[in-house]
Amino acid sequence: MFHQNHTKRPEWQQNLFVLWFGNFMVGMGFSLFMPFMSLYIDTLGHFTNLELNFWSGIAFSATFLVVAIVSPMWGRLADSKGRKLMLLRASLGMAIVIGSMGFVTNVYELVGLRMLQGVFSGYISNANALIATEAPRAKSGQALGTLTTGNVSGTLLGPLLGGVIADIFGYRIPFFITGTLLMLVFFLTLFFIHERNFTPIPKQAQVSMRKLFSTLKYPHIIIGMFVTTMIIQASNYSISPILSLYVRQLMHGSGRVALVSGIVASIPGIATLVAAPRFGALGDRIGTERVLLAGLVFAMLVYIPQAFVQNVWQLGILRFLVGVSDAALLPQVQALLAKYSPAQATGRIFSYNQSFQSMGNVMGPLIGSSVSGAFGYGSVFLSTALLVVVNFFWVLSSTKRLRATHQK
Repeated sequence: MFHQNHTKRPEWQQNLFVLWFGNFMVGMGFSLFMPFMSLYIDTLGHFTNLELNFWSGIAFSATFLVVAIVSPMWGRLADSKGRKLMLLRASLGMAIVIGSMGFVTNVYELVGLRMLQGVFSGYISNANALIATEAPRAKSGQALGTLTTGNVSGTLLGPLLGGVIADIFGYRIPFFITGTLLMLVFFLTLFFIHERNFTPIPKQAQVSMRKLFSTLKYPHIIIGMFVTTMIIQASNYSISPILSLYVRQLMHGSGRVALVSGIVASIPGIATLVAAPRFGALGDRIGTERVLLAGLVFAMLVYIPQAFVQNVWQLGILRFLVGVSDAALLPQVQALLAKYSPAQATGRIFSYNQSFQSMGNVMGPLIGSSVSGAFGYGSVFLSTALLVVVNFFWVLSSTKRLRATHQK
């Protein structure tokens, strides 16, 4: 009976269910230990405040630095060898690497494993590519939309769950749990994912970057959005290395710091999840670039007060407002990229944007840890506000022609 019901389900739906769980776990795997990473590093040695900030920044940045370097290589390999193989590589590698982080005895081992985690990236991008090719064309949009909620939900719940587990069982247990669940993702992918509609793309058939950009109608907008993505991510991630340390300072070193840090880290994601669709619809009506510019102004206004909060409740409210501003930023950038990229180049354009996003993920923690080490935690929010101001004028310049066209 079970076999009969199983065979009635379309194969692409089975792929979708398994990959949704995989995306959920990968999103959680990248975010689950973010709230207490700095606190974990603090247990691995005797560090001064400056040293702790430095190593926190390095540990946060290491994964994304490697992702930015290796992503093009994995992308080319996926085009020639298939997406399922890349899914298996990513899930097995992350399971082993993240699980091993619970055994480290010093900060050097942790940073090395964080770098190795970046080598095994690519699960989410290959899951999207596989579903896009396997699902019926009439249902591909719905399928990809459903798949995206897996990563968003995992990234949203990861910091909260990680904070709860760390608060109850200690900092090492979340790594073991994540590694075990990612190993489950590997076996589910191995046995239940089927890739039928794959055609290898020869290396010589791939279009060069220069040739690709020569075909674009608005190359200045595309390049402008690449840089904007990088600055947005640098702004968001500049807070990551110091957030739990800032929470600990606001709580005067007492109370459930890991749990509260997890809650504070998750709050922006909740706001973004609720507000993003509404801002997207608004952008369709009044112009996506206008929503993006308004989001940058609002972000600047909510980052500055975070430097002067007196308790964790004030910080939590302002972090919620950061989530609202985030909903007006990256989704609008992606909408502009989609609107002004030719259909045959959309995949390449978004892969390049992913590289700029990873570069921002690298720059942000390094900026945050350097500024906090020199001037204190509150100053990080002021430097982030300055980054947002720079981004505002960059977007204002790169979308000038676009806004002029809409006004005619």
